[in-house]
Amino acid sequence: MGNDKKKHDKDKNDKDKNEKDKNEKEKNGIDKITNDKNDEKKLLNEFYEKELLKLQIELVKLQEWIKFKGLKVVVIFEGRDAAGKGGTIKRIIQSLNPRICRVVALGTPTEREKTQWYFQRYVPHLPAGGEMVLFDRSWYNRAGVERVMNFCTEDEYWEFLRSCPNFERMLIRSGIVLIKYWFSVSVEEQERRFQSRINDPTKRWKLSPMDLHSREKWVEYSKAKDEMFAYTDTKNSPWFVVPSDDKKKARLNCISHLLSMVPYKDLTPDNFELPERPDGKGYVRPPMEEQTFVPEKY
Repeated sequence: MGNDKKKHDKDKNDKDKNEKDKNEKEKNGIDKITNDKNDEKKLLNEFYEKELLKLQIELVKLQEWIKFKGLKVVVIFEGRDAAGKGGTIKRIIQSLNPRICRVVALGTPTEREKTQWYFQRYVPHLPAGGEMVLFDRSWYNRAGVERVMNFCTEDEYWEFLRSCPNFERMLIRSGIVLIKYWFSVSVEEQERRFQSRINDPTKRWKLSPMDLHSREKWVEYSKAKDEMFAYTDTKNSPWFVVPSDDKKKARLNCISHLLSMVPYKDLTPDNFELPERPDGKGYVRPPMEEQTFVPEKY
């Protein structure tokens, strides 16, 4: 009898503890998991989706404010390969008007562009009034991949480090709001994401020969990043580092910070009713058989 009571009490305590842990998770939006090395806290998917939606609604408000005030906003996303820049950009633009918020992701410079003033190929993509531009990699290519892979000369590299702070000061003085994010990922997490891309046909295109070669130069990229920060992490134009081993946290933290960098007001119009659709008297629709439809395979 005594053993049965002890077992009953233990089961009740375990149940109460599990219920308490569940409530704590829902309250804090985190789920505690265990891996081989240590305990990590990851966001519950339901909490993540709810918070992301809230932030995306605020991004729409920010967009309308940028349009209304004629602001010019530039957001730079830099970091190692597979650090999560693209995923964050995707969530930012998901609900925004592409005429107001656009992404710039330039490819390899042409032979003609290689002979231009270095910043020249980026200038045409800067925003006009009422626009926000997100650079998925930017002029900082010279301080990163070009430096590490010897795509530029020593003179070109050091000239960039001297010129970049002045160039950014010019942008800021012209009225551009410049925000720079560096996505930081560990070597273990980058390796895991590379393996995931290899095994996923929809992500394999993200792995270029340059990405694979960069794995051999982890230390060189680290040194290049440190040197870049030493010259370009200025008071007027600081770098904001986003720890991105946890993609969900990185996205929410980055978007939340972006919203805090541009003060805005809610210009959401009052609710309104749709007007009655007029009667289409006199309109005769052409025969449906004359149109070509997409085959209904699903």
